[in-house]
Amino acid sequence: MLNSNIPTMKAFFHLNSSFRPSFNVSLTIRRGETLGLVGESGCGKTTIGRMLLRLIEPTSGHVFFEGQDLSKLSNSELKPFRREMQIIFQDPFSSLDPRTPIGESIAEGLRAHGMKNGQQRFEKVLDIMRTVGLEDYHARRYPHEFSGGQRQRIGIARALILRPKFIVCDEPVSALDVSIQSQVLNLLRNLQHEFNLTYLFVAHNMSVVEHISDRVAVMYLGRIVELADRETFYRDPQHPYTQALMSAIPIPNPALKRRRVVLAGDVPSPLRPPPGCRFHTRCPLALDRCKIEAPPLIDLGGDHHAACHLRQPTSQRHIAAPPEA
Repeated sequence: MLNSNIPTMKAFFHLNSSFRPSFNVSLTIRRGETLGLVGESGCGKTTIGRMLLRLIEPTSGHVFFEGQDLSKLSNSELKPFRREMQIIFQDPFSSLDPRTPIGESIAEGLRAHGMKNGQQRFEKVLDIMRTVGLEDYHARRYPHEFSGGQRQRIGIARALILRPKFIVCDEPVSALDVSIQSQVLNLLRNLQHEFNLTYLFVAHNMSVVEHISDRVAVMYLGRIVELADRETFYRDPQHPYTQALMSAIPIPNPALKRRRVVLAGDVPSPLRPPPGCRFHTRCPLALDRCKIEAPPLIDLGGDHHAACHLRQPTSQRHIAAPPEA
């Protein structure tokens, strides 16, 4: 399947509250692609995914889904778009009702969107269960009777039952064994080809992101600091934070050594990020300018962008960032 430059999801929004990290993000996800979103725990990856689905409301800005501004819709107007946008949660067990058979949990979306015929719902549930590698008799079992990999397949079935176009995959393999991770990743890729899906794949494992993503975006304290296609990203990272993340990827050959970039200091509070470049308190290359001026996301050429004062654009075109609140 070839990726298109037509955006499925386009968003620029700002979030500033006393109980969530401060965000200032502009992001486009193209139809049919997988955009990997990586960064340290607490940088806001999950919050971004939930704001795209309007499970969390931003302070300001807009979220466009196939040209429709979702931020202007009421709850009733938004409901038809819920069929098109779904989420796979990180912990499949906590996202399932322990007192409900998984067949009924998977059918919940069909009921919510008006399918009243119980037999039709049951047939659709069995069909999607077979698609994700579950057996028919599993529909009568409860969540505690399944392994972690099977529960994640249940979560994937719940997301697919309404035949969406866009899915937020919120660290869907981080709680699984390595052997099971590969099975779930391959399943997600096969489903993407079969159903022409678009993914936002949230993760902190750089090797997993390399396996599944078409493009990769790096977040640090609520901002995108680098964005590139997968090949360019892993071959030529430009932002100092990205370079530090890449240096931590294990090399399978014990005879080879990678030069580690060890960041000094602690991650600042996402509720009170530092002024200027948010990475400057830990950056080994920081300039005085970095302490007072936030760098824009600069076009480095070839669909590669980085937010760093040390990088020079190949043209004078800048990627517009939403204004600070």
